[in-house]
Amino acid sequence: MASILVVDDEMGIRELLNEILTDEGHTVYAAESAIQARTIREQMRPDLVLLDIWMPDIDGITLLKEWSKTGQLTMPVVMMSGHATIDTAVEATRIGALNFLEKPIALQKLLKTVSKALESSPKYVEPETQRVAQSSANQAAIPKPAINEAAPAPLEGEFISGIAKTYFDLPLREARDLFEKAYFEHQMQIMGGSMTKISEYTGLERTHLYRKLKALGIDTSRNKGEQ
Repeated sequence: MASILVVDDEMGIRELLNEILTDEGHTVYAAESAIQARTIREQMRPDLVLLDIWMPDIDGITLLKEWSKTGQLTMPVVMMSGHATIDTAVEATRIGALNFLEKPIALQKLLKTVSKALESSPKYVEPETQRVAQSSANQAAIPKPAINEAAPAPLEGEFISGIAKTYFDLPLREARDLFEKAYFEHQMQIMGGSMTKISEYTGLERTHLYRKLKALGIDTSRNKGEQ
């Protein structure tokens, strides 16, 4: 897929974007400062850069100007910020930024922006076979939990009785947390730990899902080898 450089001084943002984009099949390079981003850019030309505006020492706008003046702005750049003004966004666009993402970044907005930005990247060309496969995957139904047709479905009374033994004698909050933990662990198992698939299937934004799993004490990295 594509090589994407993520530049943000917040570790949580870098880790989240790295996880999402890696899950989509991209190769991600992370930089916590403009200085690190400058070094990486000198060594290679990524297919896309996600660049935070507000960073200590050298901000994203200054780095964008530098790349533009030195002829290194040869890849699409998408600016990111949670506090940028319209004037800042306009200035970034005037310098050469392709688009702007407002924090907190919604999963679908991120994926759509990245996909559109890569279409304008002169270096990145998605193989036709890969594009067809991706189109087919997008149209395919999200995998549902496997059903053992050989096993008879339990009667309603028996099902409720089994649930009661597990949850009904517990305080509501504790029972809900136990159920949610079991539910998400089950989804992680059948979907190979793919946060993108789980997010789409459960209808939760990626950031919300990630925080919920963390709050429930679920290790999101244990199934990475199966992706």
